[in-house]
Order: sequence, then structure tokens, then C-alpha cells
Amino acid sequence: MNWDWQVVDDFMPKFWDGVLVTLQALGWGTLIAFSLGLVWAIALRSDQKWITWPVAAVTEFIRNTPLLVQLFFLFYVVPEWGPTMSPLTTGIIGLGLHYSTYTAEVYRAGIEGVPVGQWEAATALSLSKRRTWTAVILPQAIRRVIPALGNYVVAMLKDSPMISAIGALDMLGEGRAFSDTTFTTEALTVVGVAFIVIAYPASLLLRALERRLVR
Repeated sequence: MNWDWQVVDDFMPKFWDGVLVTLQALGWGTLIAFSLGLVWAIALRSDQKWITWPVAAVTEFIRNTPLLVQLFFLFYVVPEWGPTMSPLTTGIIGLGLHYSTYTAEVYRAGIEGVPVGQWEAATALSLSKRRTWTAVILPQAIRRVIPALGNYVVAMLKDSPMISAIGALDMLGEGRAFSDTTFTTEALTVVGVAFIVIAYPASLLLRALERRLVR
């Protein structure tokens, strides 16, 4: 096989379209995963069983169901009951919802890692439950789990090509479509290198951040 730079040049406009879709899915998906995961984690610590049991059931179900199945369900089944969403919107929601169940466990570990004395001190100061969470517990818990949360961002990046199955053409989706029409492999090679270029520096950044937080 001879490498053809002209093929790469022809693919680049489609590649940048795919990069934009990938980054949109990753950015908005991360925002949903981090926000909703925190909601799940706090809800699971509630004293009310009518809150903890449904949340536990939902998160366990999502965590133990393949992401691809969830994407198909959101894209093909949900519109039968409610509004229709674009492939990209569906992919963002699917990624965010799926990974929120994992970030919830990360938050839970961080919250449980806060010393009991911090809870007791907040109670002794007569802080409200909301004030205890926002001013005492969460600032300490989140700082502890930032590296672990970052790892899930990298994992979400590597799972983002699944959204192409429902029509949201990310980098891999654009590469496959181009390769199928031109019968070439250069596009897929470019996509593979692009994932490495994005993921590896992110991993190094997370390691540096973890070392800094430990110090």
C-alpha cells in the first residue's frame, strides 16, 4: 500500500467536521456526567428510602447496560413517547447519562473520604445541611476526586465513536464514511493518530494534576 497525501488532503475538511462533533460530544457529555453524577451521589446519601432506592436502581441499570444499547434506545425508542432529538444531541445525552453513573461512584468515594470530624464540626457550628454540603464537604470531596474524574473524560473520549452508530459523525464516523466511498485507508489512519494526539497529552495533564493535588 502506498500512502497518498492527496487522499489525506481530500479528507481533511470532513476530518475537521468530525473533530468538532467529537469535541462537542465530549464537552457537553462531560458537563452532564459531572453534574448529574454529583446529584446521584448526594441523593444516594439521603435518609429517605423513597429517594435512595429508585436512584440506586436507575444508576445500577444504566451502569450495567451497554452504552451502545442506551444510544439506540434514546434515538429510536424515546421519540415514540416524546420529542425527537438530533443524533448529536442524543449522543451527548447518552454519553453524559451513562458516565454520570460512574462519576457518582467517584463522588461517593470522595464524600466518604472526608473525615467524620468535618461533619461533626459543621453540626457543632449549627450549619444547615445545605451549608454543610456546599461549604464544608463538597470542596474537600471534589478536590480529592479530580484525577479520577479526569480519567473518565479520557474514557468518554475513547467511547465517543459509538455515537456514529446513530448518525452523529464524529472523527471515526467521518473516517469510515470517507474510506467506504474512496476505498482507501488514509482517513482511518489520520483518525487513529488524532485520538492519540488528543488522549495522550490529556493523560499526562491528569498525572501532573494528580501529583500537584497530592503535594
